[in-house]
Amino acid sequence: MSASAEVEAPSGRVIAVANQKGGVGKTTTAVNLAAALAEQGHRVLLADLDPQGNATSGVGMRGAQDTATIYEMLLGDATFADGEQATAWSNLSLIASTIDLAGAEIELVSAFSREQKLRRALEPAREVYDLIVIDCPPSLGLLTVNALTAADGVLVPIQCEYYALEGLGALQRNVELVRTNLNPGLEIIGYVLTMHDGRTRLSQQVSAEVTGHFGERVCKTRVPRSVRLAEAPSYAQPITVFDPASRGAIAYHRLARELVERLASLGTPAPIAGGPRA
Repeated sequence: MSASAEVEAPSGRVIAVANQKGGVGKTTTAVNLAAALAEQGHRVLLADLDPQGNATSGVGMRGAQDTATIYEMLLGDATFADGEQATAWSNLSLIASTIDLAGAEIELVSAFSREQKLRRALEPAREVYDLIVIDCPPSLGLLTVNALTAADGVLVPIQCEYYALEGLGALQRNVELVRTNLNPGLEIIGYVLTMHDGRTRLSQQVSAEVTGHFGERVCKTRVPRSVRLAEAPSYAQPITVFDPASRGAIAYHRLARELVERLASLGTPAPIAGGPRA
C-alpha cells in the first residue's frame, strides 16, 4: 500500500453508501471503495450497517466474541473503541455486523433520539479516520435513517438496468427529510453506475438516462460488470487485493480519487443536532 495519500482528503468525513434496491452493487461498492481509499493512503473505517454482514465477510472478518458489533453500539451497550477492528490490510478498519442487527429497528423504536444513535457512536471515529464508509441495508428504515443522519454525504450505486431510476425518488425524499430535520449538512455527493458494460446498448441507454436526470452528480467512473468482482467476496478479499490489475480494481481506485475530489467541495461537518423523530 502507498505510504502517503495520492490525493489529500478532508479528515473525519462520513459517507453512506445507500440504495433501497438490492443487488445494485452497494456492498461491493462500499467494500472496494473503502479498500481503494485505504490503499491510496487514507485512514478508512468501514462500518457494516447491514444485518446480512456481507461487508464484514467481504474484508475477511466477522463479529468476534470479545469485540462489540455495530448492534451493541447502536443500543448504547458499547463504544466505538469497543467495536473497532483492524483488518489484514493497512489503513483499513472495520465495525462488524451480525444478524443480531436485524432486531435493532424494533428495539430502537421507543429510544430517545433514536435517529442519532449511529452519529453519536461514530463521532469519536472522526478524530481517528479520514473517511468512514457506511454500508447501508437495502431499505429506507431506521437503520438507513441513522446512516443518513451520521453522514456528510451519500453515494448511490445504480445498476445499469431498465429499472435503474426506480425507487430513487423515495431515497431522495428521505435524504431531504433527514437534511431538513436532523442533518442540515447532508448531500448526495454522487451516483455511481455499477455493472456497466459499454458494449451493450442497454448500458449506454441507462448511462445516458441517469446522466440526463442527475447531471454532474453522476460520477465519471463507471464500475464494469466483472466476473472477478463477483468472485472476490468468496475469497474474503476486496478486489484491490484479490486482483489488483483487474478492471474492477482499476475502476474502484478511480472512483476513490473522484470521491475525494467531490468531498473537498463539502463544507465542515455539522454538529450533532436534535430533531423530531422520523
